Order: sequence, then C-alpha cells, then structure tokens
Amino acid sequence: MSVVYLFAFVSLYVQIPGLYGNEGILPARWLITPTEKPLAELLQDTPTLLWLCPQLGLDIQQGLELICLLGILLSFGAMVLQPLRDSMVFLCLWVLYLSLYQVGKVFLYFQWDNLLLETGFLTILIAPLNLFRWKSSFKYHDNITFWLVRWLLFRLMFASGVVKLTSRCPTWWGLTALTYHYETQCIPTPLAWYAHQLPQWFQKLSVVGTFVIEIAVPFLFFAPIRCLRLTAFYLQVLLQVLIILTGNYNFFNLITIILCFSLLDDDQVGSWFGHGKKKKGKSWPQAIISWAALLIELGVYVLIIYGTRLYFELEVDWETKSMSSKTAFTYHQFNHFLKMVTLPSIWIGVLSLTWEVVIAMFKYVRCACVRGFFWKLWAIVQLAVFVTAATGIFAISLVPYTFIEYDTHSNIWPGVRKAYEMVDRYQVVNSYGLFRRMTGVGGRPEVVIEGSMDKVNWMEIEFMYKPGNVSGPPPVVVPHQPRLDWQMWFAALGSHSQSPWFSTLVHRLLQGSKDVIDLIQVDKSKYPFRPRHRWWRRQYVEEFFPTVSLGDSTLESLLWQHGIKDNSPVERSPDGPIPDALRLLRAYIQPLSGPLVLWTLFCTGAAICLLKTFCSRAPRASKPRAAPAETKRKAKDSPGTGLEKKDQGKKREEPASIQGGSKVSEERSTDADRRVWKRK
Repeated sequence: MSVVYLFAFVSLYVQIPGLYGNEGILPARWLITPTEKPLAELLQDTPTLLWLCPQLGLDIQQGLELICLLGILLSFGAMVLQPLRDSMVFLCLWVLYLSLYQVGKVFLYFQWDNLLLETGFLTILIAPLNLFRWKSSFKYHDNITFWLVRWLLFRLMFASGVVKLTSRCPTWWGLTALTYHYETQCIPTPLAWYAHQLPQWFQKLSVVGTFVIEIAVPFLFFAPIRCLRLTAFYLQVLLQVLIILTGNYNFFNLITIILCFSLLDDDQVGSWFGHGKKKKGKSWPQAIISWAALLIELGVYVLIIYGTRLYFELEVDWETKSMSSKTAFTYHQFNHFLKMVTLPSIWIGVLSLTWEVVIAMFKYVRCACVRGFFWKLWAIVQLAVFVTAATGIFAISLVPYTFIEYDTHSNIWPGVRKAYEMVDRYQVVNSYGLFRRMTGVGGRPEVVIEGSMDKVNWMEIEFMYKPGNVSGPPPVVVPHQPRLDWQMWFAALGSHSQSPWFSTLVHRLLQGSKDVIDLIQVDKSKYPFRPRHRWWRRQYVEEFFPTVSLGDSTLESLLWQHGIKDNSPVERSPDGPIPDALRLLRAYIQPLSGPLVLWTLFCTGAAICLLKTFCSRAPRASKPRAAPAETKRKAKDSPGTGLEKKDQGKKREEPASIQGGSKVSEERSTDADRRVWKRK
C-alpha cells in the first residue's frame, strides 16, 4: 500500500498545474472559495485540508502540490522504513488523498480512486499502532481486520462480473466483448495488438473464463478449506496480470492484487521463500479430515467445470482444434439467480465474520494468562474497538453492495442506510462494477484536435499517451494515469456538451497555456507531430467541436453556457519559504514525463530496500573464544577420580580439586538453567 500511495501521489503531482492550476483546465480556486464559515463547518461540508491554505500563506494550487508532496514523502518513507508502516502514517496518507479527491471533480471520478480510499481506510485498521514499541506486534484482532479486506475483494469482483450481464450489453451476452476490448480500451499496451489477433473462439472462451473468475470463484474466498482459497487467489491474480499486460490501468490492478493477499496464510507466503513448514505425520482423525477436505475440494472443482460447460455450452471441435461456446441462459434467469444468491452471500459474510470474532476471542482467552492486568485491559479494549469497527463497516457496506439487486437493496435496514449516508462523503465504502458495457463495437471513437494559424493548413495535436497519432505504437504508462487522456476517451463516447471541461481545454490551448500543453506533450518537438509509418487505420466520422479561435463568440458562449467562464483576475502567487520551494521543485520536475518521475522514485526506493536486505544478511566474522591456558593445564594435570574427570569435561572453566566442588558447581548450573527457563 505504501508503493500504491507513492504511485498515486506522484502521478497526480505532475499533472496538477495543467488540471487544477490557475491556468489549468479546471482551476481549483473555482472549487475552494474564501468564506466566513467556521473551519469545522467547512470541513464537514467538504473534508479537505485545502481550507488551511490561507493560514499557511498558500494559494490553492500550491496547497494541492504541498499535499501531494507530503503524500509522496510519507509513502516513500513507509516504503523503505518499516517503522513508518504505522497506522498513524496510513491515516495521514488517507486524509491527504481524500483532500485531493474532494476537489478533483471529473478528473478524479474513477473507481480506482474510490478503491484506493476504501482500501487505504482498511489499511489504517490493519497496520500496527506502535504506541508501545517494546511489546509484540501481534494483535488478537488481526484476522478480523484482514477479513474486511477479503470482503472488499469479494464485493469488487462479484459486482464487476454481475454488472456485465445486468447491463444487457450484447457483446457480454454474446461472449464477443474481448474481440473489441483490446483495441477500444482507453490506453492499450503493445501486447494488446497481439491479444486482438487471437482467434474468435479463444476470445469467447476468455469471456467465459472472466465470468467464472468474477462471479463463481469469489464465493471460494470464504471457504473453510485452505486449498480452495489458494485456488481462488491464483485465479484472481492471473486475471489481474493479464489485464496489466494488455491495458494501462494505473494502480487499479495493483490494489486488486494486494486485496487478494487476504486469501493467503503465513505458511503459503513462507513456502514461496523456502520457509514453509515441514509436513508431519497425521493421526487417523486428521487423515480422515484431510481426505474429506480433498474430496470436497475436488467436488467443488467438478461443480464449477460442469456448471461452466452447462451454462455456456462448451463444445470441443477436434477437427478445427477449437472450442465453441454461447450463453445458455436468459436475462430473466440470471436475474432470478442474482436474487437467490445476493441475500445468502450477505449471510455467508455474517457467519464468516462471526467465526473470525470467535477465533479472536478464543485466542485472547488462551493467551491472557501470561499478561499483566494492564495488558489484559489493553487487549480487551483493542478487541472490542476493532470488532465494533468491523461490524460497522460490514453493515454500511451492504448498502452499495446490494445496488446489484433491487429487492435486496430495498430491504436494507433504514438505520444502516442512514449510517451509510453519513460516511458517504469520506469514501469509506463504495459500489463497484467495471466494464459495464463494451464501447467501440462499430470502431474506436477518438477525438482528434487540430490547430491552424491560417485556417487552411491544419496540424494535428498529438497526445503523449492516448491513441490518435496513427504512426505511434501503443505506449506502456502503467502505473501512471494520464487523467486528461482518460477523459478524452470518455468524451469521445458522446457529444462535447456532455464534457463541459473540453471547452476550457480548447480555450487554454488557444491561449497557449504551458501547463495544459505539458499534459498533452512534454516533448515540444512532437507538438504537433509529423507522420511516420502507420499503426492504426482511421476513418473520419463527424465534427466533434466547432472551429473556434481566441475571442470567438461561439467559444465564449460555450464557456458561459457550461458555467466555466473565468473573469476573476488571477492573483499573484504569495511569496515565502514554502511557496518558493514549491516553485523551485516544480520548475525542476515540469520538463519530465509522469512515468519517468514515477519510476525514478520507485527504483530509488527499491534500491534502498535491496541494500538494506543485503546488509542485514551479510555474514559477520566471529572468532571462537579460546579457553584460558591455565584452565586447560589444570584440567589436564589435576589428579582425581573418574567422577572428577567427568565433571571437568562438562565445565572446564571451573576446575575442581575435590569431588564436592564438582557437585556444587553442577547444582548451581542446573539452578541457573531453571531460572532461564522460568524467564522464558
């Protein structure tokens, strides 16, 4: 999570001037205006730290940059220093990103931003609170807080699979969605071209596999059999890795993989590094239980395979070496299935959470005898607080989760609805549903902006990341998210009136705003571009935006119509140590692209972590301590009986001259050993 926060803050920091600067597309000073309301009331209406900018002598743009830099510093520190992976540090990171989200508007209205805030909030509960650093980091509530991560993963994956069918999108129902996806997604990777060339039967089979992984497999997250949970883990990670290879979806897939780690245990992680537990002999009751679990596991696999073959009519054609598939159920049948499983899935969550609470209480009762009164009280308070928090989060999460099924959603207890409305602004729980409908069935729609100095010779403006330049190959920008390029993809799906910010973008380009141009192209030699060999085929469809010039009445009316006409004068940025430092750092970073800055910081942190690991594992030279010469001489020359020699061989540091001395020394050594054992 430290790495993901680093990616998120760095990616947004490099884009702040063009998106939210005083000469950006949506200046943040429009969103945060001075008022006479008390600070507490302002924070309640819009919970963001930007209200503190006047007290710090900063304008809103500098406040955004300062918040991003604080997030970068904390996340980088937590990445390389284990003591900083603390609950309070992750609380600060969550507050900082929430402050950005509150004013981000359309450029931060993505599901992965919501997912980062929800996962970040759970990280606060999971990370250790090192108030007493001399005590063990083990907490009785660890399994309870980790269960919340598993529940979030279930809601994310199950809802993402369900909405593909409830949307009635013909490509998902016809199993042809992936024949369009690779070329019509926002920013494809070079490997997406090769995935697009795969035969159609394989593309349809891939859609079937996606439905199985997103709808059927999530129920295995709560299986009591360990192997079923591990199978679910590897299938989910496989899906996310394939998405990463074929599409640039910033840090979204990384967060999903992080959530999948809630399905693992210490033994499985240890086995990856060769530290797994050795198998021991089992008694006959344990052997019977193991065989029963194996039979149940095989039965679950057979049931999933049989259901997949039945509901998607999978048939192998050995002559053509292909497999045919089609959906063998109707929309109404699927809705009936959804009504049948939504409420039971909630009860599965209730029972699973209750089980984790009971196990945590059992561990406390079993281990409480070795602690003092203060630590017993502290453990009870911790356990009670986190059980209450987990129960509350689970309850309010049912409101967005049941959006997928109307009847279940309408029966949610009103008190839970009210609690959800109270915390909704903080993005503690959210609804999800990715790729609801497949776009670009008739071809990929793309907005192309052209500029001219004489209205005769037009030059196309090339974006760094999104497709548009037919001579440019698809880039690899993950985990950076170019937010303007993403919104350009959404803008192409409708008219320009549905994307009011587009008029401001055109206005800023006509003004020659350097901050906005940097969002489009850092390399000025490619602004606009010169054609080379072609990677794409293009066909003109229609005019997206009218031809306008600076001061044009058409453009002015559009700005007034959308309420984004800026007549207020831009105030000069304040002076001071903090503003001057922010301007200096911005001048240094501005010529660099987002992925370059992001990967530079990440590689630096990774190198520091590797150096720390190598240094901690370096062997230390140690010389064996030689016995004193006088002791050796006495042990060799001292006369005595066989009993004396035996005692002297056991402990040569204390030479014995009589038998009684040997017995006393032996008894003292035994007493010392007993005292050590008692302390342990």
